[in-house]
This record gives sequence, structure tokens and C-alpha cells, in this order.
Amino acid sequence: MIVSMIQIIFEIPDAVNIKEKRRVVKSVLEKMHRRFRMTASEVDLQDSLAFAQIGGAIVSNSKVFGEKVLQKAFDMIEKETFVRIQDMKIYSEEF
Repeated sequence: MIVSMIQIIFEIPDAVNIKEKRRVVKSVLEKMHRRFRMTASEVDLQDSLAFAQIGGAIVSNSKVFGEKVLQKAFDMIEKETFVRIQDMKIYSEEF
């Protein structure tokens, strides 16, 4: 069993309050789940108004497949959301 994981830190330049930030983060997480059938959650920087850190994972039998899906999810975030990516990491572990 291979677990492929992604961690993304992004800036939300248009957020003027915490409610707006939560709306953007929730939208990103829902898109990741709906389009790629992966688990995702905000994992850090909850108290920051301008930044968010999310993590996501997918379980498969192939490292290449898992990382390919996560890269597609990252590309979707980059192209379809109004956030500035600060950092991104993808990695896999075998269990």
C-alpha cells in the first residue's frame, strides 16, 4: 500500500477577514476532494489571516499514480484559485 501526500502553503491576498480566508480554504479543499477523490484538510496556520497550509493524501498501489494525481490537484489549485503558492511538497511512503 502506497500513501502519497501533498503539503501546500499558500497566500490568500484578497482575504480581508478570517471568514473570507475560511471560504477560500474550504473551496480549495472541496475541489480537491470532489475532483480527485482525495482526503484534504487545513493542517496549520489557522490563526494567520493571509496564509493557509493544507495537507492531502491518496492511497493507491502505485507511487507514480499517487504522485501524478497529487500533481494534477496542485495544478488545479494553481490555475483555478486566487491564491499565491509559497511552498509545495509531494512525497510517498510504502506501508
